[in-house]
Amino acid sequence: MPEHSYSSRRELDQYVFHPAVTVLVPVAAVLLQSVLPRLWGRLEILDLPLIVVIYFAVSRRSPVAGTITGTVIGLLQDGLTGRPLGINGIAKAIIGYVAASVGFAVDVDNLINRVAMNFVFCLLQSVLLYGIARFLVADPNAHLGPLYQLLKAVCNTLVAVPVFFLLDNFRHRD
Repeated sequence: MPEHSYSSRRELDQYVFHPAVTVLVPVAAVLLQSVLPRLWGRLEILDLPLIVVIYFAVSRRSPVAGTITGTVIGLLQDGLTGRPLGINGIAKAIIGYVAASVGFAVDVDNLINRVAMNFVFCLLQSVLLYGIARFLVADPNAHLGPLYQLLKAVCNTLVAVPVFFLLDNFRHRD
């Protein structure tokens, strides 16, 4: 008896990227993340590496690849910022895993889903970074400003949508 799937083939496709894109896009995001706030302090609100982690994780739809991508990008980001090594690595690994898992259940090419995913994952990362800094690193100065985090999530979502459309040009089906 044939099985019927209630999800479209488009939702189940995994995308692959040229190795140069896989390396250069995350490196560029991490470098821009470290340079842009020095040029204009208000750009510190953006988290370009997070946007790249979310995009690659939902496109590949592989929790293992999402976790590895998040870890590597997060560790690179930690290396270029003043944070203890591993804080962004842990947070982005979790985001990569969850985003890849969500990629199976949601049509990630839909604009509304992209907006919702980026907003929620940005808030989730803020909570993870706070929890890691406060409880694992025991930083008594760690704080979680809810209004700032909402503003940060909105700004990152507004930047993520055009970045996603730009990166769509570099993917192809597996």
